[in-house]
Amino acid sequence: MTQISDNNELEPKPAGKMNLENLRRLRDVVDPAGFSVPESDIIARYEKLYTGCVNDVLRELCLTNQALPHEIKPLRDEMVLAGFAFTIRSNSDPTIAGELELRVKMLDELRPNMVCIWNANGLADASHWGGVMTKMSLKQGVRGAIIDGGIRDTKDILEQGFPIWYRYRISNGSLSRAKITGYQVPIVVGNVYIKPGDLIFADIDGAIVVPRKLVMPVLERAEGIETNELEFKEWIEAGLSPEQVHDRGGYF
Repeated sequence: MTQISDNNELEPKPAGKMNLENLRRLRDVVDPAGFSVPESDIIARYEKLYTGCVNDVLRELCLTNQALPHEIKPLRDEMVLAGFAFTIRSNSDPTIAGELELRVKMLDELRPNMVCIWNANGLADASHWGGVMTKMSLKQGVRGAIIDGGIRDTKDILEQGFPIWYRYRISNGSLSRAKITGYQVPIVVGNVYIKPGDLIFADIDGAIVVPRKLVMPVLERAEGIETNELEFKEWIEAGLSPEQVHDRGGYF
């Protein structure tokens, strides 16, 4: 901190200890909040929606950076996925020691209704997900995966019916190219901050993240918007002009 002296020069003033407690709570604390309805019901209701509708609700809440990068796309256009984030992060690393053991531990902690979401930190020459990972994840009840990195064994993944969104495909395995640096910790994918337990929703238009504490209010509002949009389309079919639709509360 500084103060201005009589001759208009800045003079140093001792500063107090920086207070980072609010930032720590925002960034580091994982909200364990439960829900008044079963997780499976929440997932089923989200999967009846579409990402654009959910995104519009988040915009109403001034959350305008919840969509993952557009380069992350579904393996098949018809895939739809909702579930709760199991976060993973990795970095480029040519060493092998400890990687397989950590993967075993990580896979053992997967649970039903989870969606694996992986931040590969920009590595572009290795796959982070393949057929065997898919098999074990399905056995553990995982609903799908969002990989901000590479996949391989694509035919195998498709045959297993596993919903997956990814950045690129490559036959290179990750062993000796990348190592997991943490899981079930906050991560960043694109501009989106993601904590374990946040809701992940993905369809043909990409993936979006709903903070856990907002899962139910966003869901209920999005269901209302979808109903309203069906009504707007009926007005258009009935021959109403754009102005008439707007006057009735519709939007485009």
